[in-house]
Amino acid sequence: MTRTLIAASVVVALAMSAPAFAQGRSQAHKKGTPAPPSRNDLAAPVVSVLSGSGAPLAWIDDATVLEPGGVSLAVSALRWSGSGLDEVNFPVVDFALGLAPRVQLSASVPRVIGAADPNGAVGGLGTTYVSAKIAVLNSEKYGVKLAVSPTLEVLSPGVVEWLAPGDHRVQVGFPVSAEIDRGSLRLYGSAGYFTRGVWFTGAGAGVAVNDKVAVSAGFSRAWRRADVPGVPLGERDRNEISGGASYAVTPSVHVFGSIGRTIMTLEENGAGTTIGGGVSVFFTAPAK
Repeated sequence: MTRTLIAASVVVALAMSAPAFAQGRSQAHKKGTPAPPSRNDLAAPVVSVLSGSGAPLAWIDDATVLEPGGVSLAVSALRWSGSGLDEVNFPVVDFALGLAPRVQLSASVPRVIGAADPNGAVGGLGTTYVSAKIAVLNSEKYGVKLAVSPTLEVLSPGVVEWLAPGDHRVQVGFPVSAEIDRGSLRLYGSAGYFTRGVWFTGAGAGVAVNDKVAVSAGFSRAWRRADVPGVPLGERDRNEISGGASYAVTPSVHVFGSIGRTIMTLEENGAGTTIGGGVSVFFTAPAK
């Protein structure tokens, strides 16, 4: 079963990695034109809860890595609304597998439901991420963790439309995540960049209220490099605050919900509100 899932993930990633180049449109959206997440290269990945952080945005990842053989699978739905537009992602499938001690393979594949509005959501597969999270540091004594997650990013058709001429659909990201674990309280944050010229950072906190309920909150920011031509400095960032909660139906099955809201963000950078919810299932490695 595990080998089948790995093979399927690899095939999907390779199939989606075929070259796709922009057709001459600028990276800068026309000023004042709303851009839903499926058309926006600054929108955070719509990853669900996988490793227990409860963070509804993938810019805010923890540094926890699944044990070898451990599997996490989450299916969720998200709805973004802003500036008179809306966008629905369903299903959003997130998968993680503990490959080896300190190594985890993850994939996030959203499906975007298209809109009739020519400026609305572009239907089909959304921006997809496949990454390998590698634990660089895991100090049980001090509760400190550090991980790096080289990531393959396959941009959605809506984002590709706005790339500069010659930019490639397939990009590479280099996130770094840190975590401080104090039992019921965990603090975590991430920072990194993608080769298309977008940098990001985020921080969050998660609290276990009891054995079944956990809550989290965080802030994320993504911005373009200063040398991107044709994009004024004040129009190059997207800032979002978020919160989430999860409930353990069983030790292995969790239901969760999240809400995020942009602040100090222009319409063309995807200003709006995102709500979501879903279910995640965790499988431990078979005992030998």
